[in-house]
Amino acid sequence: MQLSRKRFKHKRPYRTNRVLYGLKLGFFAGLFWGVVHWLLYNIHFTTVIPGFLIEPFFRHAFLKTGWGQVAGIGSFIVFSIVATYLYMLVFGRLSGPRWGILYGAIWWLIIFIGIGPLMNLTERVNKIGYDTIATEISVYVLWGLFIGYTIAFEFHDEASREPAGAF
Repeated sequence: MQLSRKRFKHKRPYRTNRVLYGLKLGFFAGLFWGVVHWLLYNIHFTTVIPGFLIEPFFRHAFLKTGWGQVAGIGSFIVFSIVATYLYMLVFGRLSGPRWGILYGAIWWLIIFIGIGPLMNLTERVNKIGYDTIATEISVYVLWGLFIGYTIAFEFHDEASREPAGAF
């Protein structure tokens, strides 16, 4: 009788540390999709340089160098960490991939239609070309999907939290 009680004794459910999880997710989202953006820039799928987010703080000529591109990937990592926490705050309770896709599309609109041309981060959409537009939309939608679906899976996947003997 004692053995069976120990076997089905429930531990406290595991809770993910949201602050640390957001930091790790934002870092890896920024690193992975920043490198993808860098690769797409170097094979001329897009004309937007990887360091466009820090364009007001550095010279354009520097951002085209190797160290400038590394700084650009670093800026995208910082941007992704902030965006991950914002996603957790606004969409964190929602499950499924569609919210991440929407989130990435909203960020593309904000950056390429809204503040990007105003702050000289990007050129106007009617001047950057269809290849760049399609590439940037794709990167941002996939980046948003990566963040959104990872958060949804971590905080809404209840099957992984079931005890081993519950079936």
